[in-house]
Amino acid sequence: PGLYCLSRSILFILVSSVYPVFVQLACAFRYGREDLDVIGLSFRKDIWFKHLQLYPAADHKPTLTPMHDCLLKKAGEQGHAFTFDIPVNLPCSVTLQPGPDDAGKACGVDFEVKTYISDVADPEEQLDKKDTARLIVRKIQFAPDATGAPGPKADICKSFMMSDKPVHLEASLDKEIYYHGDPINVNVKVKNETTKTVTKIKVTVDQTTDVVLYSADKYTKTVLCQEFGETIDANSTFDKSLTIIPLLADNKEKRGLALDGRLKDEDTNLASNTIMRDGMDKEVLGILVSYKIKVNLMVSSGGLLGGLTASDVQVELPLILMNPKPQGKVIVLPNE
Repeated sequence: PGLYCLSRSILFILVSSVYPVFVQLACAFRYGREDLDVIGLSFRKDIWFKHLQLYPAADHKPTLTPMHDCLLKKAGEQGHAFTFDIPVNLPCSVTLQPGPDDAGKACGVDFEVKTYISDVADPEEQLDKKDTARLIVRKIQFAPDATGAPGPKADICKSFMMSDKPVHLEASLDKEIYYHGDPINVNVKVKNETTKTVTKIKVTVDQTTDVVLYSADKYTKTVLCQEFGETIDANSTFDKSLTIIPLLADNKEKRGLALDGRLKDEDTNLASNTIMRDGMDKEVLGILVSYKIKVNLMVSSGGLLGGLTASDVQVELPLILMNPKPQGKVIVLPNE
């Protein structure tokens, strides 16, 4: 069989065979090296799959779209159409960034369409590669239309030993959801009532990846760390918006960083936040991704205390990064 085309509902055209032809869509989580499969160790777990017989025609009767019609016309009498609808509550495609020396398919959650020729209808049958055609597809969740909701806000009032006056720190975001690559304005307000000087402000963005499918494996990686040389003198105030842009381009060497699923070697971006809906099974999602922004005040040392560290005055803000909903795309099919 041969796979011809793909759209949002996953539709394909197949070249028929003298033997029965089956097609399968599988959502799976790969958590180990692909090359170990050949010695009987499988590090791939199916989360969901759908299997149907395409030829000879069974009960599957897809609703044809204009793209179906065009491809069927090109394929002729040997063409057969089918569709798969991906359930809403399945996880989105997530790739864990491999290290520089890692080989083979990357770990993460992916979707694979497999068509194959077989004389039995068992989807677990071991097949020869020459009898199959495979295509990796990805599922991406787009941000809702309304992304301008008020953003989160956090504040802290910190007092220090040998000082009867505190430092007030407040941080907030302009909106609730940001698109990948967009500038993020972090609004920072400081009221320094102490006798010390704030020498700079450090803003970091951390990505937390929670692997919930096979173990309680949870880890955090910093995807942005930016320092601003803003000085806040003793007994003074500060009110300014600091702009940051967390990008995958600045984190290419970080092994295990969660990315939006990629197709072959094309570029992608940092993984979008995992959005939990009512009724969703947390474990079925495989990998949960979240972000937070930390705002730290770097306070000058001095006096009997010896000095203060960045963690002494810190607030955290949740951050949601997602993809924008595409604006009507035009698909142009080749004439050949």
